[in-house]
Amino acid sequence: MIFTELCNSIFNKAITSYHIKDNIETPILNPYKENTIENTLYKKCWIDTVQWHFEDIIRDPEINPSEALTLKRRIDKSNQDRTDLVEDIDTYFRQQYIDVKVLADATINTESPAWAIDRLSILALKIYHMKEQAERKDASVEHIDKCKAKLNVLLEQQKDLSTAINQLLDDISAGRKYMKVYKQMKMYNDPATNPVLYGSNKN
Repeated sequence: MIFTELCNSIFNKAITSYHIKDNIETPILNPYKENTIENTLYKKCWIDTVQWHFEDIIRDPEINPSEALTLKRRIDKSNQDRTDLVEDIDTYFRQQYIDVKVLADATINTESPAWAIDRLSILALKIYHMKEQAERKDASVEHIDKCKAKLNVLLEQQKDLSTAINQLLDDISAGRKYMKVYKQMKMYNDPATNPVLYGSNKN
């Protein structure tokens, strides 16, 4: 199976599974074996799906401020978990291509394979929810038509991004491109580099 076909299949499975209960408290039931790329991809999309709904909820103008703060903390944790998983996916690719002989004129890509796959996961979510909007029975014809047009664009994006990712992986495997794994080093999550956090430790 082409790698992005595997990704899109797993992403759709995770999104569909989440929406059976459609509840941010639903525990993940990952159907794939631990320490496999399939397990990591499913986990990645599950986190993206839950966070999608976090972002919906926190935009409620009537939300209780204390609940909003709690949710913001959960979003921060989710973002860090998401970043960690992207780095795990890049590490997987690094291991896959560790023995590839890089050509003398090889070039590096603007983003790593895993960050492109991150966008593919988000795109799967956009498609799912735009399809929901396009099929609403309580919306105006104008709303439905706009959402159908947007859905068509998203589907085209998914096709194009999948093709681009596959081409990138082919180039890396052939030595025409090379990849590096860069840690995101988010400073605001680190008590040693966020001035608000390390400053509070002085008291």
